[in-house]
Amino acid sequence: MGERRLYMSACLVVLACALLGGWFGGPSRAASAFSDAEIESSLRLFTKVLSAVEANYADPVNEDKAIYNGAIPGMLRTLDPHSNFFDPKMFSLLREEQQGKYYGVGMTVGPRSGKTIVMAPFVGSPAYRAGIRPGDVIAEVDRKPTDNLSTTEVAEMLKGPKGTKVVITILREGSPQPLIFDIIRDEIPRHSVEQAFELAPGIGYINVVNFNETTGRELNAALQKLNPSELRGLILDLRFNPGGLLNEGVAVADMFLERGQVVVSHRGRSSPEKVYKANNGNRGAKYPLVVLMNRYSASASEIVAGAIQDHDRGLVVGENSFGKGLVQTVYPLSENTGLALTTAKYDTPSGRLIQRDFTSVSLYDYYNDRARNNTPQNNQDVRNTDSGRLVYGGGGIAPDVRVEVPKLGQFLSLLETKFAFFNFARYYLGIHNTITREFEMNDAVMSEFRTFLDREKIAFTEDNLRENREVVARRVKQELFISIFGKIEGDRIQIRSDPAVQKGLEVMPKARELAENARRMLAQRMGR
Repeated sequence: MGERRLYMSACLVVLACALLGGWFGGPSRAASAFSDAEIESSLRLFTKVLSAVEANYADPVNEDKAIYNGAIPGMLRTLDPHSNFFDPKMFSLLREEQQGKYYGVGMTVGPRSGKTIVMAPFVGSPAYRAGIRPGDVIAEVDRKPTDNLSTTEVAEMLKGPKGTKVVITILREGSPQPLIFDIIRDEIPRHSVEQAFELAPGIGYINVVNFNETTGRELNAALQKLNPSELRGLILDLRFNPGGLLNEGVAVADMFLERGQVVVSHRGRSSPEKVYKANNGNRGAKYPLVVLMNRYSASASEIVAGAIQDHDRGLVVGENSFGKGLVQTVYPLSENTGLALTTAKYDTPSGRLIQRDFTSVSLYDYYNDRARNNTPQNNQDVRNTDSGRLVYGGGGIAPDVRVEVPKLGQFLSLLETKFAFFNFARYYLGIHNTITREFEMNDAVMSEFRTFLDREKIAFTEDNLRENREVVARRVKQELFISIFGKIEGDRIQIRSDPAVQKGLEVMPKARELAENARRMLAQRMGR
């Protein structure tokens, strides 16, 4: 490692240490907190350790890995699970997610049997217009074989500046020769709102998958498309939503609450309490609301659900949410890197803490502990909603109506593990080429499914198929619709039969009653 690079690396670590010492105003304030002698001493010590490792370690040392994946993350892990360091590649991906766009060909890819395959091109994207299909194997990108590359590496090769060309070599079932596609990269939006449609007469369904810079605008457009004045109910699906930008979470909650109602507040050791309120409000739209949550709903999605629950605006249905209530401020550092540092904690409008305990568990258990959804929240942090209902803090957002995730039986688990539905769609379309929107899995299609299972050496019995026919038919139809009509159309088949969605429809009258009762009680308190 060159002397200048070593010095810059040492500066980066010391700067991070300064920020972690409690200086939240950014690099300039952090540096002023230490004397010149202290900074010089820290730099010398770190440089000495790194030089010794580089000179004497048994194997060659990757300097970037030692610093970006070792020294800085190791330091951050001693604080909390969410303070994080972003190396140049991770920092670039973070900005992509926040901005809601990137430049590439527009398709999702995934690993299958050591290969990278196309899961689904985005409708209207360059890949979709070129004719790339789900199931296509990406053999080469710009004439470079992908055999020894990870799916992430292949995905990065497909990205590039807008207007540049990428040559993709595809292997397709039924095609004797590789297919060559010359594709011009374009701007690809990362939509926050993936689904917005009428689920039942007068009942809308909207799925928000993250909170980036376009979320508020996307949700407003989706609501206008559904015509709020005509809605008799809305299901807002925040399952698997990991969160994102705080301001966008506030903007989403704003669309459902009354003007002036508190959405969330946060406070920290070096940051004064800040309260966010609904500035515009729902403009008189008082349709009943159900919010779907699960154990993977975190951060901004918990802010939205917590505000809706505390104000009795709607019912929360599903599982306990993740329980991430720590605020991260992102500090850009040198060499296109960034530091996401926890600077405050979120409180819901009733004053309950969203964050669950992380001090008594390992980092692995914190992120992977499935039992957390069955444990009670902090009974010391008891609050009241606007109508007086009890809610508890310290463990995410607990649902008003619990819906357990249905467990797949052994046969269905085997089919999913073997990617049988995805692969059967490729097999079926290789024979029939296309389907219509009226497609249903009749006896003839089921017979072809049996033939496919035999070909793939996937064991089954007639009892297996009979007992699981409804699920098999739905999953086959979903994969075929994804291939022919796009992912949005295909996923709607699964959404319509989802147990949590069905429960949302069932409890919609209770959601209406809850909101009306809360409005009456608030009016009485204000003497209206």
